[in-house]
Amino acid sequence: MQEVVRNKSSRNTKTKKENKSLNKKSPKKNLINLMYMPAVVLFTIFVIYPFLDGVRISLTNWNGYSQEYSYIGFSNYKSLFKDENVIIALKNTFLYGVGSTIIQQIIGLSYAVFLNSKFRGRGFARTVIYLPIMVASVIMGYIWYFLLQYNGGAINDILIALGMQPIDFIANGKLMVWIIVLINSLQFCGVSMVIYLAGLQNISEMYYEAARLDGATKLQQFKNITLPLLKPSIVTSVTLNLIGGLKLFDAIKALTNGGPGYTTHSLSTLINYTYFNSQSAGYAAAIGITLFIIILVTTLVLNKVLDRKDVA
Repeated sequence: MQEVVRNKSSRNTKTKKENKSLNKKSPKKNLINLMYMPAVVLFTIFVIYPFLDGVRISLTNWNGYSQEYSYIGFSNYKSLFKDENVIIALKNTFLYGVGSTIIQQIIGLSYAVFLNSKFRGRGFARTVIYLPIMVASVIMGYIWYFLLQYNGGAINDILIALGMQPIDFIANGKLMVWIIVLINSLQFCGVSMVIYLAGLQNISEMYYEAARLDGATKLQQFKNITLPLLKPSIVTSVTLNLIGGLKLFDAIKALTNGGPGYTTHSLSTLINYTYFNSQSAGYAAAIGITLFIIILVTTLVLNKVLDRKDVA
């Protein structure tokens, strides 16, 4: 019994010493926590406050420059569901987001698998594929505008030289939606390539050696080894590409400015058009808050479906 009591007392003294040591370290932890404060303050000023102010503006009929406005409740939000232009922009937004994401995953993963093998000039090939990301989206939009324009466009000049009739690409809204999807996909597929390439380099070669000993083909290895072990990379790539596609703005603004009519508008470009052209800041803010909710809900649902569980 005496030995048990001694053991308990020794344990209690140890725990007291540990608690004292933790208490001594706590000022350092508090100092580290204070280091986060500048970032929190900046985030509050430049993100949280503008968002809350946007919510407030969305409840008004403010025109964007006048000092006089009144609160109209949720009238702007009710009008969204009756506005045909908003519905067109909403459909286009999902086309830009989902379409670009699918194409980027296919091209990016193909590039990553190809560049993961050893060959001469691999570093140069990686640079060339990643290079379009370094170009601003608005510049990329103008480059494609000069390629696709009806009079003097490079593509139409080639068609005329081949004895064919020129095509007015930009005047065809439905066609331009898919062209914008393709342009966005080709420009940013390098992001997916880098993510997948990092994932492929973390897969141990022993899995493939064991599969080859079992007689598995290249396709079977890719299906049963590569894809399952790339699951974390797939989740990251799909999430980033989807968010980027849903808020696509620059390329549309430079290439079509939402035209002809409203046929190529996304919600992002419609916000800009509504604010500056229609001078309806309250309605534009309501569209912006709606876009934020769409991106947030879509991302949460996507992460829930794909499930962020790493492969052991």
